[in-house]
Amino acid sequence: MVESRDVERSQTRLNHVPSLSPSASVAAMPKIRTVRTKKPPEGFEDIESILDDYAKKMRDAENETHEGKRKAESLWPIMRISHTRSRYIYELYYKREAISRELYDWLLKEGYADANLIAKWKKPGYEKLCCLRCIQTRDMNYQGSTCICRVPKAQVRSGTVVECVHCGCRGCSSES
Repeated sequence: MVESRDVERSQTRLNHVPSLSPSASVAAMPKIRTVRTKKPPEGFEDIESILDDYAKKMRDAENETHEGKRKAESLWPIMRISHTRSRYIYELYYKREAISRELYDWLLKEGYADANLIAKWKKPGYEKLCCLRCIQTRDMNYQGSTCICRVPKAQVRSGTVVECVHCGCRGCSSES
């Protein structure tokens, strides 16, 4: 009886996958619209086809085989699509001013873009940030450091391939 519990506990430990913290940037799919949900604000029809394309790419990336890839490497395409979708919405509102504040807030609330990542893009030095995990100091090898992709290209030795372990970024420093 005791042995079976020990085996069960060890199997549980082996099967346990640590989850990301709530502050980590995770690619979230937009909420499903049903009959009961509130209708999208005016202007959504103009960008709906592009957002549907991003959703299709996201589904393809999620269904893609991950054999032969490292554990973190299988998430890279999902992180990239989430980043580009968030960047698209950010540029529509802040750069081109093509959508209303109401539509922008609705898109963030419905999960079409990562609000925390967009908040960082508005700060100096983080304009090209790839994901929030790259600036979290607790996930790095050295205490108090950030990801290798945050190092400006001028400070990296020539010939060195820089690739982030978390999201596959090859350099998102503002000075690169």
